[in-house]
Amino acid sequence: MQVFIQNEAGSFFKNFFDEKTLHFIATARVSRAYPLPYGFILNTTGKDGLNVDCFVLTNRSLHTGQIIECDAVGLMEQFENGEEDHNVLAVIRGEQAQLDALTEHKLADFVLHVFDHIPGKTVLVGAFRSAESAMDYVASHEDPQSRANSAVV
Repeated sequence: MQVFIQNEAGSFFKNFFDEKTLHFIATARVSRAYPLPYGFILNTTGKDGLNVDCFVLTNRSLHTGQIIECDAVGLMEQFENGEEDHNVLAVIRGEQAQLDALTEHKLADFVLHVFDHIPGKTVLVGAFRSAESAMDYVASHEDPQSRANSAVV
């Protein structure tokens, strides 16, 4: 799967893009620094109408606007204002990374507090799921055109 890097690890700024055209829209400050590179999976659409969100488990410096080939290693359930907004957890293709308790804690703490500056916004973290759950989640949110193209191959 291809992941578009939206926000760099260590950044206190969230970049907004039209996730279908990759056109930059704006930047806003958030309450916590991103613990890992964060973006979205191309050719997908989540329940919120945006692409499926993704954290990349890597120590490599990834930059906003890069598109990286990744493999899913897990799924973090997340709900914003009562709506499903899960995050796929991925590694760069060819790299090895483990989803351990420390990483889970770091990600949960981040998503629970990244929007502290927005009054009334509620974020809940659910379970951390397997790589298979993540792959099923991505497959169930692939854009129809993307599925048609992959069936032709």
